[in-house]
Amino acid sequence: MNRIIQLYAKYKDVLAYLIFGGLTTLVNLVVFYVTVTVWGWNYQVGNIWAWFLSVLFAYVTNRVWVFHSHFISVKGLLSEAVSFFLARGVTLLMDMAIMWVGVSLLQQNEMLTKLVDQVVVVVANYFFSKWFVFRKTKASSMDD
Repeated sequence: MNRIIQLYAKYKDVLAYLIFGGLTTLVNLVVFYVTVTVWGWNYQVGNIWAWFLSVLFAYVTNRVWVFHSHFISVKGLLSEAVSFFLARGVTLLMDMAIMWVGVSLLQQNEMLTKLVDQVVVVVANYFFSKWFVFRKTKASSMDD
């Protein structure tokens, strides 16, 4: 039991990211499905809407429950939010490229391509968030 507690303590941020990353992916897939399949939108337009709504969800959950960010100033919060959206913008470009190759070039199913695409995007998002957005600095984040 002690070993399980130690493993949990060591990997709790990764586990939280997997849980909230999974929920973010679910938001992304549901919005994509509704916009493309139900409403008949172009897959890239649906993809952008899915990205936007899932990034809003991801920012809040990552900030609070995954990376435990505690900015108390508006400046610090704004800087963090802009960094988060910029990093996610990079993976949006990856997302759109994968979708274009899968759907437009290879003529694959939109939802199947989106599922494969999300695996790549979730992994990239974790590293961008950990290394660039919510990185620990020597100065306390409370000071910003």
